[in-house]
Amino acid sequence: MTDQNSPESTTPAAADVPPDRLAIDPASPHFDQEKLERGIGIRFKGTERTNIEEYSISESWVRVQAGRTLDRKGRPLTLKLSGPVEAWYKDLGEDAPVAKRD
Repeated sequence: MTDQNSPESTTPAAADVPPDRLAIDPASPHFDQEKLERGIGIRFKGTERTNIEEYSISESWVRVQAGRTLDRKGRPLTLKLSGPVEAWYKDLGEDAPVAKRD
């Protein structure tokens, strides 16, 4: 439940920007099903990517799957790549606000 005086209710644009960090793995503390269901576009180093497992805008990195390799627990092995990251909600269309590091 949100309070009408909370920052979320006074800045509607903040709700239209994806979080700083998000993961698609349900075991991750950064997993958020509602935000993922909206559809998130990710641009890494100027190229739109669809194979991102996790991202952090403030720390400028993404995690991508390393082929078909699995770790010892049977989950996909991931690589951490550094570079500029931008994220936006796809359901807002072409002019969606973009979350990026300034």
